[in-house]
Amino acid sequence: MLDNVVDLSRLQFAVTALYHFLFVPLTLGMVWLLVIMESVWVMTGKQVYQDMTRFWGKLFGINFALGVTTGITMEFQFGTNWAYYSHYVGDIFGAPLAIEGLMAFFLESTMIGLFFFGWDRLSRKQHLLVTLLMAVGTNLSALWILIANGWMQNPVGAEFSYQTMRMEMTDFVALLFNPDAQAKFVHTVSAGYVTGAMFVLSISSYYLLRGRNVEFAGKSFRIAAAFGFASVCSVIVLGDESGYTVGEAQQTKMAAIEAMWHTEPAPASFNLLAWPNEAKMENDWQISVPWVMGLIGTRSLSKEIPGIHEIMAQNRLRIASGIEAVKALEVLRGKQPTAEAKSVFEKHKRDLGFGLLVKKYSADVAAATPAMLDAAARDTIPRVAPMFWSFRLMVLMGFAMLGLFGWAFWSSIKGNFAHRPGLLKFALWCLPLPWLACEVGWFVAEYGRQPWTIYGVLPTRLSVSTLSESSLYGSMAGFVGFYTVLLIIEMYLMVRFAKQGPGSLGTGRYDQEAVHH
Repeated sequence: MLDNVVDLSRLQFAVTALYHFLFVPLTLGMVWLLVIMESVWVMTGKQVYQDMTRFWGKLFGINFALGVTTGITMEFQFGTNWAYYSHYVGDIFGAPLAIEGLMAFFLESTMIGLFFFGWDRLSRKQHLLVTLLMAVGTNLSALWILIANGWMQNPVGAEFSYQTMRMEMTDFVALLFNPDAQAKFVHTVSAGYVTGAMFVLSISSYYLLRGRNVEFAGKSFRIAAAFGFASVCSVIVLGDESGYTVGEAQQTKMAAIEAMWHTEPAPASFNLLAWPNEAKMENDWQISVPWVMGLIGTRSLSKEIPGIHEIMAQNRLRIASGIEAVKALEVLRGKQPTAEAKSVFEKHKRDLGFGLLVKKYSADVAAATPAMLDAAARDTIPRVAPMFWSFRLMVLMGFAMLGLFGWAFWSSIKGNFAHRPGLLKFALWCLPLPWLACEVGWFVAEYGRQPWTIYGVLPTRLSVSTLSESSLYGSMAGFVGFYTVLLIIEMYLMVRFAKQGPGSLGTGRYDQEAVHH
């Protein structure tokens, strides 16, 4: 029964998060393209750049509205579906989310209103400042949310208190400058920049293929190609850095991504392709490249990367240590706490979360058998095949986009992109790639953290609210139905305005428009 509630709660959060993340990357990327376009207008005074800002801004606005709508419900889910999680870590996790609302969301929302309604009320420079602040607000919003998520991946600056039975913040600066959060932020926003650039590049290619609004589309294409090429290079470099921080903080995730079942002599080889066998806990076959994994994962030639079997053995020791912490905690929470219990707890509290994993098999952790400890240790490893293939799919799409943006950027320098139908068609067909890559990337990050909501601290199984399966099925059906309707509306509006092109501005300067009098 509880397992079903946990699985359904996870599925509901995954569905709402993946829907939400269809809108977020485009918002993050498009807003900086608007800043670039409007800056060129302010500097040159060329009307086409203001028209570009207004047209692409219209598509940005449609997407932004949907992103806000889907994002608000996610924050409520922490209270409705993950009540014990919210109680246990609310002191730490709540702080960045509250700051995001107060600092970033209000700035973003205010500036977006001024962006759309301030064209005739503000000077050029004032309006450009509004657009810039809108971009800063959007990216600040991502920063605080990713600081919260980074803490779930690598819980620094916090400590468990047996008096309150909660995690309490000990160092806000450590939380803020958590290397996992910083790497995750720069990698995620860069992926958003690629998404925005791909959106503008693909739609501009559509106009060029049709021979419509050629000057407008050509200038949009050039900006998107340059911005996209810089962004996709950043994604790849920062993705490598993100992988390095994962290797430092979450060795299980790194081992699962690489299907590395045993520790290899340093520097480890990289499994280019493999067929992971979960039952036998080995690969049926693999194609490996020597040294590469060691260099990427450790930045050295002598440091080993632990394999899954060795990590499980280490985690089993931590589970045994954690059981001692749980037993001492029960004494401390009883009527007669002792100094000895406190001493034992302080010695083992670092492994408390690992001890809690045994609760899946025994309500009384002190009664856990060696077989239960083995099963709990096996649980600390996420399923390898989904991690292995998802990661490679994300990387493959990343390099495909690098190829496209490299080609587009080079053709922009040469000035012959409008006469390259192969390039323009390739750009059009690549439109879905950044969204797919972003969704797969989030899957790798979140699924790879299992069985934890807070890595090494709080098991997912203990984080859920006391809900019935029927209420979860009902709410999930409601979310999926409502979000799907919103997605259809967004797609309809986006396709409609994209097909109409800058003619939708009604200026009389573009194809396919009815001039507004």
